[in-house]
Amino acid sequence: MKRFGLIGSGISHSQSPALFKEAYGDKWPYDLLDGEEFDPLWEKFLTDYSGVNITSPFKEKAFMQVAALTADGRGMLTGPALKAGAINIAVKQEGCILGANTDFDAVVLSVAEALFPGIIEEFSGTFGRDLTKRAHQFVKQQFDSVYPGQGAQALVIGCGGAGRAAAVAAAELGYDVILTNRTQSRAADFALSLPEYGFAVCGIQDLKPAVKACDLIILAASAQIENLEISDFEKIGPHRPKILIEANYKNPIFAGERLLTALRAGVIHVDGSQWLARQALAGFPVLTSPELP
Repeated sequence: MKRFGLIGSGISHSQSPALFKEAYGDKWPYDLLDGEEFDPLWEKFLTDYSGVNITSPFKEKAFMQVAALTADGRGMLTGPALKAGAINIAVKQEGCILGANTDFDAVVLSVAEALFPGIIEEFSGTFGRDLTKRAHQFVKQQFDSVYPGQGAQALVIGCGGAGRAAAVAAAELGYDVILTNRTQSRAADFALSLPEYGFAVCGIQDLKPAVKACDLIILAASAQIENLEISDFEKIGPHRPKILIEANYKNPIFAGERLLTALRAGVIHVDGSQWLARQALAGFPVLTSPELP
């Protein structure tokens, strides 16, 4: 019998089991594999599970495991996983283990839905597992009409596994991406690793002006952000959307008065639960399918 689970540390609060049950009922078990050390959890996956989701802080360690398997023909990595250097899905396929990153999908789908409300439901029913690909294509086709006159900028806060996947997704959609991280050298190293995207890097102390200058803000890590006023969220043009996406649903940075300030300025807010649900929408079929995507 197939068995699935979530690898992470301090994950008792996770919404993933509820989402899995909503998708599949009681067809397969879904367990929390919680621990401070990665290796025993990975071994448990290898011996007892058909596939696992992986969350912080183990996405990069799981990537290294599948990358090593790929090097000797026993693994496979999707394109977003390879570029981000992190995976949030590992699933046993015939003769190999597939590593995938659906944080990429969550950002693509969140931007698409923010710009074109209802597109996820429409495209999901029409295109099934090609949902992200088709939504990506549609946003790119419409990008110049959504952001007329000049290029659009995205600010990605955090260069962990989720942040790097988010940066790649934003760049693939057409945004000029600015990276920031508590350790600035980490952002700079990631920018250098993918020169094709032309990532810029700013210091954590420059977040306030960067928030004001960017059309898309993605929070993939906790950060000290100064008190923001409505003027800090002003749109670059009157009909130009400004989107704020946050990965953390347990302790969001944008809540209470800070979130109200953004909403009053007309910002389109995507919270962490929506990120997780869209990640699951794209990821669960990969996790449970016997076929390579």
